[in-house]
Amino acid sequence: MIVLFVLASAIAVAASGWLLLHCLARAYLRYRQRFDTYIAGGMEDLFLFPDPGRLWIANLVLCTAAGLVAYMLTGAIWIAAAMALVMLAVPRYGLRSARRRRWSRFEMQLPDLLMALAAALRAGAGLQAALSSLVPQSPQPLRQEFGLLLRQQRLGVPLDQGLDSLLLRMPVEGARLVVSALKIATRSGGSLAATLDGMAATLRARLHMQARVQALTSQGRLQAWLMAAMPPVLAMVLHYLDPDAMQRLWATPIGWAALAVIVVLETVGILLVRRIVTIQI
Repeated sequence: MIVLFVLASAIAVAASGWLLLHCLARAYLRYRQRFDTYIAGGMEDLFLFPDPGRLWIANLVLCTAAGLVAYMLTGAIWIAAAMALVMLAVPRYGLRSARRRRWSRFEMQLPDLLMALAAALRAGAGLQAALSSLVPQSPQPLRQEFGLLLRQQRLGVPLDQGLDSLLLRMPVEGARLVVSALKIATRSGGSLAATLDGMAATLRARLHMQARVQALTSQGRLQAWLMAAMPPVLAMVLHYLDPDAMQRLWATPIGWAALAVIVVLETVGILLVRRIVTIQI
């Protein structure tokens, strides 16, 4: 009887282990596939073409290093595992941040291009000829985006389709205005130069107002990040000064509950402050 019980227990443990490994393997493959698709597509939007396999290895190294550092500082395995899982989101966050910076630079460069394009049109140049002469002299990322638009036109892609692709890569208000103006001008005619001049003035005023808002709300954003950084920094300092006392925070259920509450409140506070200081113009 005992032998049968031990045998059944061993089979149950083996089956549970196999099922767990199978689920983990499927989750790993799904995450790897999503990682390759998202990162590769996002890098293409940035006109960067790295090897997704190398990026995946770098991501694994980052997660492992973060987990080891967390374990060395706290001695808690669950904190190390949580830190490693958090690091999995770093590539997505970094790519999203790089995209937003690229969008911001593109929008800041648009007014100068529009004014130069309007001057070229007044001088008698056509739209494609004016873009062909101005785009190579423009800074990045403006040169890359409009250069791709010109290459698509040379390959026979309609202008409207190329402009739609540009708007998908650069979903900012300035790009929407420019795309709409160019589409309307190519369909109905009219003074495109005057339209571009007015649009350049509007975008310049909008960017100036955005810069003022960013300057006025920068103190609130800095205070939010400083207040959010204080609890983890103080926890690390206290752990260094008195590891035995802080061990209760890392190795007891009450400490885990306190850490969970801290993480939730920190996240809610950061989101609320960011929502307050984010002003759409």
